[in-house]
Amino acid sequence: MKTPPTPFTFIDLFAGIGGFRLAFEHVGGQCTFASEWDKFSQQTYQANFGHLPAGDLTQILSEDIPEHDILTGGFPCQPFSIAGVTKHNALGNPHGFQHPTQGTLFFDIVRIIKDKQPKAFLLENVKNLTAHNKGQTFEIIKWTLEEELKYHIYYKVLDARFVVPQHRERIFIVGFKDTLDFKFPTLPNLNPKIRDILEDEVDNKYTLTDHLWQYLQNYADKHKKKGNGFGYGLANLDGISRTLSARYYKDGSEILIPQKHKNPRRLTPRECARLLGFPETFKIVVSDTRAYRQFGNSVAVPVVQAIAEEILKSLNTAKRIKYVKKSALQLSIFS
Repeated sequence: MKTPPTPFTFIDLFAGIGGFRLAFEHVGGQCTFASEWDKFSQQTYQANFGHLPAGDLTQILSEDIPEHDILTGGFPCQPFSIAGVTKHNALGNPHGFQHPTQGTLFFDIVRIIKDKQPKAFLLENVKNLTAHNKGQTFEIIKWTLEEELKYHIYYKVLDARFVVPQHRERIFIVGFKDTLDFKFPTLPNLNPKIRDILEDEVDNKYTLTDHLWQYLQNYADKHKKKGNGFGYGLANLDGISRTLSARYYKDGSEILIPQKHKNPRRLTPRECARLLGFPETFKIVVSDTRAYRQFGNSVAVPVVQAIAEEILKSLNTAKRIKYVKKSALQLSIFS
C-alpha cells in the first residue's frame, strides 16, 4: 500500500497560471498564498484553483503572507549591482543584500524568505540566468541566498524533453534552511512524441495563411544564405519540438505542425497545455493570444513535480550534511 504524502504548506509567488501549484499539490502540498500581477493570468488561475492571486508582490507586506513550509516562484531575471555585493561582503555588513538587489523582483523573494524563514524554497528561471549580465546576476543571487539568508542551495539546469515532447531547459534553485542532503531527480525518459499531444480535429484558423507561410519561408531562406540558423521550426511528429515561448502568438514559427496538402499550422492552446504537462482538466478561459503567452511563460509541470518529490524526501529524512564551503567536492555526509 502506497504511503500517503506528508502534508505541508507552500506559497506560489510569480504564480502565472499555476504550474508550480499543480506540481506541489500533486505531492500533498496545500497552497496558502499566491501572487501574480497579470490580470489575465489571475483569471486563468482563479478558474482552475478557485483562488484569486494577490497582485503586485512589491506592494505586499511579509506580515500579510501566511507561514509556510516551502516557498516557490519563477522570478524575472534582472541585473544587480555586483559592486554593492563586493563592498558589503568585504565590510561584513549583514544587511548588504538590500543594496545590490533593491528595486528588483528578486529582492521581494529575498525579503519574504528573510521574514518568513521557510524550511525550503524552489526558484526557477531561464537557462541563461547563469550567464546574464556576464555572470554577475547569478553570483549575486547565490551570494544573497547563501551568505545573507544562510540557506544551503543546490542548482541545476534540467531539460523537460524526457517527460514532455519539448526541448525546454530551465535552471532550478533549491534552498534549505538546514544543511540537508539533496539530489536533483533524474527524469525518466518517457520517449514523448509531438504526435501524442495533438488534437484529433483542429479548426482551420490555426493553419497559416499563404501570405504568412510564404513570409516565413522567405525569411528562413534569407538567413540561411547568410549562414544564420534563424527560421521556422517544422516539428517532427515522432520527435520533440523547440521551446514554446511567450511570443508564440505572433506567428507560431518556433513550433509548426505539418499538414498533408495544407500549409503548416500552429499548436492549439490545448496542445500547448499538453506540451507542458498540464492535465486535460485544466481550464483555458482566455483568448488564444493570452493562452499562448501564459503557457509560453509557464513551467513543465512534471519536472517541477519531480523536484518537489526530492525536496520532500530531503525534508522528511532530514539527512544532514556538513557544509564546509560552496564546492560539491567539499560536502561530507553525517547523521
